[in-house]
This record gives sequence, structure tokens and C-alpha cells, in this order.
Amino acid sequence: MAKIKEPEVINMFYSGNPEVLKNQIKDFSDNIKDYNYISRAVIVPHAGLVYSGRLAYNGISLLDKNIKNIFIFAPAHRVFFEGLALTTYDEWKTPFGNIKINQEVNIELEKDFGARFFDEGYKNEHSIEIQIPLIQSVFEDVRIIPVLIGQANPEIITKIISRYYKNKDFGFIISSDLSHFLTDDKAKHIDNITAKMIESGNIKNLSHEQACGATGIAGIVDFANQNNYSLIRVDMYNSSLVSDDKTRVVGYGSWLLYEGSKNKFIKEYHSDYLLKLCRDIILSKYNKKQIITHHAPVFNEPGACFVTLKKNDNLRGCIGSIIAHQPLINDIVKHSLDSAYNDPRFNPVEEKEIKDLTIDISLLSEPKQMFFLNEEDLLNKIVPFKDGIIIKDGNYQAVYLPSVWEEIPDKNLFLKSLKVKAGMKPEHFSKTFEAYKFETEYIEE
Repeated sequence: MAKIKEPEVINMFYSGNPEVLKNQIKDFSDNIKDYNYISRAVIVPHAGLVYSGRLAYNGISLLDKNIKNIFIFAPAHRVFFEGLALTTYDEWKTPFGNIKINQEVNIELEKDFGARFFDEGYKNEHSIEIQIPLIQSVFEDVRIIPVLIGQANPEIITKIISRYYKNKDFGFIISSDLSHFLTDDKAKHIDNITAKMIESGNIKNLSHEQACGATGIAGIVDFANQNNYSLIRVDMYNSSLVSDDKTRVVGYGSWLLYEGSKNKFIKEYHSDYLLKLCRDIILSKYNKKQIITHHAPVFNEPGACFVTLKKNDNLRGCIGSIIAHQPLINDIVKHSLDSAYNDPRFNPVEEKEIKDLTIDISLLSEPKQMFFLNEEDLLNKIVPFKDGIIIKDGNYQAVYLPSVWEEIPDKNLFLKSLKVKAGMKPEHFSKTFEAYKFETEYIEE
């Protein structure tokens, strides 16, 4: 006979009435923005459904529906223990019925990763249970692998994800709230720092004060770093959105794992939106329409772009940023206008020209400094048709996007031309000469 786990926080964190719970989750489903993303791993909050349920549901709903087993990595709030705690139960009971626990995988976790069966850790614990009705509302037939995290190194989470991610039957939920019991202003400040750490992949200083599930978050971020994947923001807010109490709030955030760079993600899912936005922004100078950007949360992340305008295949304007210093949406708006009306090489675009313009958007990766012994060594490290190059020496600086390789395919000529653009002589080189490389994702009409 199957060993059934009774719910621990029913009628506290979520309703025990199946119809009430079903209607609440339907309301979440009806009121989320569906960007048609698909992922196999998400970070979601674990407060009561009334507070963070919409955001948690949004994240879980993005998981690939072909998944057959879902890990739930969640922090232990009630009992202190070392390592990872598994449960001996075969099924977990909720108002929607029982969901099966994959004990075969649990045995593997015990054998290969040092996890231990410790039902005591699950008493009065909400961080896993709150996710289960949401999982049941999204997946018709799936098993769960609940893993409570005690005092543990994030490396063990990374190793588990790495092992099972190879099998597309497995998905992963990292359960974590963000800051706790700060004022609204302080919480937003801290949560924004946490978001940037997650999105940049630099989580070495992430603390449990920033996120109660910091260990699980660090584990998935390290996995992303090792595979050149990205964590993309789904949304972020805090409890004051529901309670109206801004004196003592809890922060909530959700991210999805994407198998590639953030810029590649934007190109895959948002190219049409961006091209239309750029054209509408350029037109707004003449038609006086106010542009309201209904954009996905990923555009709130810092980003750098160039907007290039061409007319009859001839350059008509090109301005952008090398370094991300503001939300990407702001960078796109600014450079759409600047490329049309403030490029000093051209007269401002006239209204009658706009219909004949083609728009290209270059999304830039973070520049990385190149280290070299001499100019020959530098040239050997440049990859034509892939690398964008920035050069600096004293007050001189210039940048070429990777698209320039189409015009100057020779590395020597490419670098000489870039020096001339910077105001240097073509043969210039010195001990203070610096070079940086970056890559771009192109969005073209």
C-alpha cells in the first residue's frame, strides 16, 4: 500500500476547498501574460497563494509540458539539518488528489549525492507543498522529487541538476522568496540587486537575507554559467501589491532557464515586437502619438544596443551603447530616436523617408577585455565575422560591430580601419593600447 503524505499547510497557505482553489488558480491563469516561453527550470516564490501564487503559477506554467518528473528544491524553514532531506512518502495529498513521488530517483540521490531520508524536516514546512497544487493544475501526469535544503553547498544542487538535465523527462523548480520584512523601498532596492546577481550569473555574494532559497538559486545559476545558459526574468514584485502594507513586505521573483544568451532569447521571442517599436518611435516625432511600451520583464534588465537605419541599402543612421547602463527598453527607445534624428553624419530623417527605411537592431553582449603581447597576438585572437571590437588608447576610442566584417573581411585592414575611426594612425600601437571584444544578436527587417 502506498504511503500517503498528508498536507501540512492546507487552509493556511492555500484553500482546502478544491473548487475555491481551482477558481483561484484559474484567475492566475486568466491574468498572466503568456509570452509562449518554454523552459525546463524555473525559480518561483513560495508564499501563500494569495500573495505570490500568480507569480509562482506563471513560472511553473512555462515548464515544458512533456516533462514527466519535477524536482522541487526548497529551503527548510522549521527544522535545522545538514545537507539535503528526502521524504519516504510515495504520494503527497492535496485538494486536487494525490501526486506521486519518484522514489527511484530518491534512492539515487541518497546513493550518489549523500541526500538522506528525513521526514521530520517536512513537518509544518510550506516551501515545497505550496508548489504542488500549481504543478497539478499545469501537468496532467507528472511525478515530483521533493528535496528540502538544509545547511548545504550550492555545488550539490548544481551536480544534481547537471545529472538529470540530460534527460528531457526532468524539470526543475527552485522555490524561494526574496527579501523579508523590509519597507517597500528597501525591499525593492535589495530585490533589484538580487535580480541583477541572478541575471548576470554573479551570485558569489548572494545571502539568505536576500533570498531564503539562496542555496537553490546559487545552484541553478552555477548550472547556467557552466552551460552558457541564462536566467530570464518572468516578473518581480512584493507582498504590498496584495496587502497595501508597505511597512513590512516580502519580495517575490520568478526566472526561467533559457538555453542560450539573454540576447538570443530576446531575438527568438521578441524580434517582431522590437522592430515595430523602433519604427513607431521614429514615427512618433511626426504623428505625435505617445508610445506606451507594453514589454516583457526581460526588457527591464540592463542592456546595450545599436539601432541602424538604412535607405536603399545605404546607411542612414546608426547610434548605440557599448556598455549596458540602463534598462534595455530605455536604450532601444533612445537609440531609435538618435539614429533617426541625432546622428551627426546625416540630416534628420524626414517623415516621407520613414516608409523606405529598413531597421536593424544589434543587441550587444558584455565586452570582455582581450589580453595580448603585441599587435600580432591581438590579431590572432580576433575572430572575423563573430567578434565586435572596441579599441582604446588614451583619449582615443572606437568600436566596430561584427557586421563591419561584411565590408572589411581582412583582420589587418579591419583593425587599421578601426584605428583610423578612433583618430589614430593605421600603424599605431603602444603599451597602453586596449582592446575588448563582444558579440551581437542581430534583429533585422
